[in-house]
Amino acid sequence: MESMTQGSDPSTAARQGEETAAGEAGRWQTVVHNDPVNLMSYVEWVFESYFGMPLERAHALMLRVHHTGRAVVSRGMRETMEADARAMHTFGLMATIEEESA
Repeated sequence: MESMTQGSDPSTAARQGEETAAGEAGRWQTVVHNDPVNLMSYVEWVFESYFGMPLERAHALMLRVHHTGRAVVSRGMRETMEADARAMHTFGLMATIEEESA
């Protein structure tokens, strides 16, 4: 499972609740894309600080972005994924949202 919303802060709990409420009504995902600008350590830090990921998970996703060019960093309702993508843009990362395939 790719869900990256496993932190202990209140926003993480709210995001998990939104994911449950989304049910089958359309699931979306936020994808971070590789870029030639940001350091791998910075991308890892962004994943840790924004999503509340443990270091090991943030590191693994950063490596996936680096080696394959992209990684899914969150899943849920469209509005939440749009907010996550905007946050990644604020950190200077390239991110998009995609509808999950069935």
